[in-house]
Amino acid sequence: MSFDHFDERGRAVMVDVGGKEPTHRTAVACARIFLKKETIAAVREGGVKKGDVLGIARIAGISAAKKTSDLIPLSHPLALHSVSVDFDMEEDRGSILARSTVKAFDRTGVEMEAMVSASIAALTIYDMCKGSDRGIVIGDVFLLYKEGGRSGVYRGEDPRS
Repeated sequence: MSFDHFDERGRAVMVDVGGKEPTHRTAVACARIFLKKETIAAVREGGVKKGDVLGIARIAGISAAKKTSDLIPLSHPLALHSVSVDFDMEEDRGSILARSTVKAFDRTGVEMEAMVSASIAALTIYDMCKGSDRGIVIGDVFLLYKEGGRSGVYRGEDPRS
């Protein structure tokens, strides 16, 4: 069974995972948003004019995970069991870390769902804060953890640790 995205003639195809056994899958991905310290304080204290920045970003990240197969070509639509998005206020770094955890019982992993979720949560923070902080930078999008399937457990590292 081949798990690449090309057929025998070199054309792009969605991988056939029909012969794989479903397993419990988990992935944790992060995205870091760099903002002015005053902006981070405003987010923490609820002082951003557009409203509850982290609450809206959390909902955006959850919704994004559910739409990953519409956004990433050749990815499989998955029945997600849970999606959570959390935020770490890293004031010493001048950043907020968005962390998305996605779980499913399926034939393929949920890494892309977690990566899309964390990225969209970060973009939502950008959108809600851009009026008062034009220098926002989104970076450090990375897979922190995955488990399930044939490749087993993967533990990544925060590139800034």
